[in-house]
Amino acid sequence: MCTLEQHGRVFVLTLTGEDQHRLGHPLIAAIRAALASVLAAAQAQPQGPGAALVTVAEGRFFSNGLDIGWAGTSRARLGELVDALRPVAADLLALPMPTVAAVTGHASAAGFLLALCHDYRLMRADRGVLYMSEVDIGLPLPPYFVHVLRAKISQAHALRDVVLRGRKLRAPEAREMGVVDVVCPGAPETAAEALKLAEQLAARKWDGAVYASIRMSMFPDACRAVGIAVESDEEKSRHFASRL
Repeated sequence: MCTLEQHGRVFVLTLTGEDQHRLGHPLIAAIRAALASVLAAAQAQPQGPGAALVTVAEGRFFSNGLDIGWAGTSRARLGELVDALRPVAADLLALPMPTVAAVTGHASAAGFLLALCHDYRLMRADRGVLYMSEVDIGLPLPPYFVHVLRAKISQAHALRDVVLRGRKLRAPEAREMGVVDVVCPGAPETAAEALKLAEQLAARKWDGAVYASIRMSMFPDACRAVGIAVESDEEKSRHFASRL
């Protein structure tokens, strides 16, 4: 399913195998367990604050979305998977460290959402697309998908094309639209550059709780949609004053 390794201050979560990394209950549970381990390890680091996460995948796919093979034609089963993925989005949006997605293959539907839940996205140029397929296959977007898409795709025309046209974005287009930050020649370079960026971010030794709080304040609607309790303005003011 996935592995978790630590390289200094950087945690590397790898979706393993040559399959499509479909997000079914087993893989979702494995990702959540890995993220829980990242959180625990980061909080216990003897070297003090400063950590980062890289998520990468083996094979041709970053993730090809929910496990529709398991769901079949059952809307109830599909709803189960949609609900099961929501806490993964919450875990990433609340993780007290910078997060980097190394998109080394196709990222479709829920797989695209998984990448968007990271702070930074790097993508290979030679293969792979970002694709929100729901409009093409006749499925409504779950509300929390919409909130994350709005939060992370800031250009109105880019959001329209991704959601309402089902446009398949290659890496150069995605960078022009602000959906990815860095384009790399191939998969090895993408993974290497993601690790390099994560090391640079971890070296800043930011306070993780402060980092997560700032991230959540940037995307309050998305955070609420995935189930994160977001501080009110009054609570933020009190928290700010207590840190001075």
